[in-house]
Amino acid sequence: MSEALRVGIAGLGTVGASVARVLAEKAAELTRQCGRPVTVTAVSARDRTRDRGVEMSGMSWFDDPVELATSNGIDVFVELIGGDEGPAHDSVKAALQAGRHVVTANKALLARHGLALAAIAEEKGVLLNYEAAVAGGIPVIKTMREAMAGNTVSRVFGILNGTCNYILTRMEDEGISFEDCLADAQRLGYAEADPTFDIEGNDTAHKLSILTSLAFGTQIAADDIYLEGISNITQADIRAASELGYRIKLLGVAQRTESGIEQRVHPTMVPTASVIAQVHGVTNAVAIETDILGELLLSGPGAGGNATASAVIGDIADIAKSRPGFQHGPVFGRPVKELSPYTRAQMRSHEGGYFIRLTVHDRIGVFAAIARRMAENEISLESIVQHANGANGSEQKTVILVTHETTEAAVREAVDGITQDGHLIDKPQVIRIERAG
Repeated sequence: MSEALRVGIAGLGTVGASVARVLAEKAAELTRQCGRPVTVTAVSARDRTRDRGVEMSGMSWFDDPVELATSNGIDVFVELIGGDEGPAHDSVKAALQAGRHVVTANKALLARHGLALAAIAEEKGVLLNYEAAVAGGIPVIKTMREAMAGNTVSRVFGILNGTCNYILTRMEDEGISFEDCLADAQRLGYAEADPTFDIEGNDTAHKLSILTSLAFGTQIAADDIYLEGISNITQADIRAASELGYRIKLLGVAQRTESGIEQRVHPTMVPTASVIAQVHGVTNAVAIETDILGELLLSGPGAGGNATASAVIGDIADIAKSRPGFQHGPVFGRPVKELSPYTRAQMRSHEGGYFIRLTVHDRIGVFAAIARRMAENEISLESIVQHANGANGSEQKTVILVTHETTEAAVREAVDGITQDGHLIDKPQVIRIERAG
């Protein structure tokens, strides 16, 4: 039997402690599967005294993760610190330069520095594995990087943030406000004390940028993503979507177009009967559309200690199964030098159209003005629904428009025109309607 694979873990929070615990508990099974023992020999964390539920007496302890990353006592460096700069970046870079394999769950790090780190890994002939960085326990990275050879991807999209999906699910199921759902998510540990990164779509954007690179062979472009979060979604939107046969999800979407690659993160209405509409709570889902395979949908736990630890351990096991002299595949599916520059496509027409909710004064000429603005921008309407009410002591109505396929620019131009006409009482709501599997 081959010598043991020596693992060093930097970051012993929920995920890091779970990885160490499972590697110890499943040692015999992993040895059989990998053909060699997998042993945690060293760790790094800020607090040595904290009880993490795993025996660490036989492990070397490093206060500096960079020192651990370059230690001769490890073969694999597992980075679970988090953040795109500082100790996480410095230690991963140091490990790769020292010829150590690296496993990370850090999507922010990869979105910001993935190309540079991948170039080092390829130069040194070591692995940089990151299954846990996107969609938690769902093996989407391995699927796209290894199992889809020969397929040309046309679109990849999905629910990539469990916090947002949890909030939207509860808003629909229980009829409570976004603010109340968010407070509960924070209390239950599904959302951070500062939830901005999740609810405004940044977390989804980082994950989408990695999937885009794998899908289309482009350089990572996390800053070139149209970004819109869920903080402006109201019960009025949830109810209107349900009446029209849709459900609201925060989706990350990347697709190939004639003008480049379109990347966008935003609330989306998907048909209630679609598979992705049935993904509830903190669950994630990723759909991949290809020319050979057709559409593949992967769904499962997207976050949490066990789900993320499972993905990390899978990456470690892959390294344990590799042998000296084996030629490792490129980090992002093709060598970094062959990744094409990212060309951002214009936000264009997409199948399904747009949902537009307008709260307007209930007076003569308003509806005619709305229709005129739509016609001026060549927007064809699939349906129009009006709800009159007298809220806030003034006569007002809600007008809900569903368009046929059109362009982002046309919709924005029409809504801006309606706003300028002075008929709106509240800020207009625009949500895309997406075809979904």
